[in-house]
Amino acid sequence: MASEIRTAALAHVRDRRLLQTRSVGNPAFYMAGGKIDPGESALDALHREIREELDAGIVADSLSELGVFEAPAYGHPPGTHLHMTCFVAELTDDPSPTSEIAELRYFTVAEYAAMPHVAPGSMLVFRRLAELGLVD
Repeated sequence: MASEIRTAALAHVRDRRLLQTRSVGNPAFYMAGGKIDPGESALDALHREIREELDAGIVADSLSELGVFEAPAYGHPPGTHLHMTCFVAELTDDPSPTSEIAELRYFTVAEYAAMPHVAPGSMLVFRRLAELGLVD
């Protein structure tokens, strides 16, 4: 039976590039954020994950929902479905990788698409932001 992973993600854009994170031991860069715990809202999960991954907070009045993105879940068994609620926001501090994050990098659409490992969910967000004229 197919399973679903529900996540909350942050689309943080700086200089027309989108922030992506790479976890320790993983070859692919992903959206910053993570799984929504039982009983937790997408917004609560977003705030928790951004503190855990980027050691930063979210500027409250900068937060808006970009949309829900659905794609195959990268790095999971076939049939695993990603349901990602993505938010656009500014951060209270410059993001810095915590222990679970190996690397942070900002990408244009073309730079990300050219990576050897591309997460389908991230690619959907890149395309949406490009349609809105927010990233190169």
